[in-house]
Amino acid sequence: MLKDTFFTFSPPEIDGSLLKTTITLNPAHDIFKGHFPGNPIVPGVCMMQMIKEVLEDHLDKKLQLVKADNIKFLSFVNPNQHLQVRLEVKLGMVEEQVKIDAQLVNEGIVFLKFKGVFK
Repeated sequence: MLKDTFFTFSPPEIDGSLLKTTITLNPAHDIFKGHFPGNPIVPGVCMMQMIKEVLEDHLDKKLQLVKADNIKFLSFVNPNQHLQVRLEVKLGMVEEQVKIDAQLVNEGIVFLKFKGVFK
């Protein structure tokens, strides 16, 4: 788990099927010592894990990624330049599956776009 060590997030705002929250990164986390020294970048796998953990918290259940329809890493997230990023997720529930269309953004910069299914 990365929540509360690598990142924290504000209470989500819910508008219909849209969830929005602000993620605050911890630039002192050990991950940044290796990725990359002197030029910290949030690893893509950590971006995906942050989305998963925010959803798990919101839905109050454990999730597993079962399908990634589309993942686009569009810009680097350097925690020294972007301490906070905005997570926006459109949620759709189909039986036991959670279909999402998510993005991480800040100040007009889109860092990640992701469409997938969790179970």
